[in-house]
Amino acid sequence: MKKLLTLTLCSTLLAACATPTRYVDPAADDGPVTMTMDYRDFERAADAAIQDLLASGAVDNPSGERYVMVVSRITNDTMQRIDTDQLVKKIRVALLRSGKVVTTTAVGLDGAEDEMNMAARELRESEEFDQSSVQQTGTLQAPDLSLSGKIIQRNHRVEDEQQVEYYFQLSLTDLQQGFAIWENETPIIKRGSDDTVSW
Repeated sequence: MKKLLTLTLCSTLLAACATPTRYVDPAADDGPVTMTMDYRDFERAADAAIQDLLASGAVDNPSGERYVMVVSRITNDTMQRIDTDQLVKKIRVALLRSGKVVTTTAVGLDGAEDEMNMAARELRESEEFDQSSVQQTGTLQAPDLSLSGKIIQRNHRVEDEQQVEYYFQLSLTDLQQGFAIWENETPIIKRGSDDTVSW
């Protein structure tokens, strides 16, 4: 009983000393900058890429229709375990809202991003489903464009500090001809204490 009481008291004291959890407004976050990548870095890289891509005219279809884009491989060449979808999703959302590009989820390097594209078509043989409501053959649209890229990290020592450089590299390929019709590199460079970890 004494051990339980002691543990409870210690837990209560530790909880009282801990920094309280709070919400952070991304639009007004003036919190400390970390040497690792955080959401602000993905925001900066995505915004820079989107503005450059839309200004370049690469996604302006002469026919006035929207291009169909597929997301290829975005390679993480950093010391951190990151989800590259965090960067890609922001770009996809902005392109969709621009009215110039839609992203297909029916095809991808590792299979369909959304497997329901093919699963729904397997209902064609089922007597349990009204066949007039089942997706017909030849309705999926092949992609016109492919987005690929790489995130690179380089660490340097600058006097008594460390400098960490992140490079967000993206390419948009015209799949009909195989040409990269747009490319962008956004550097994000941080300098800070040598004691701070960057992975």
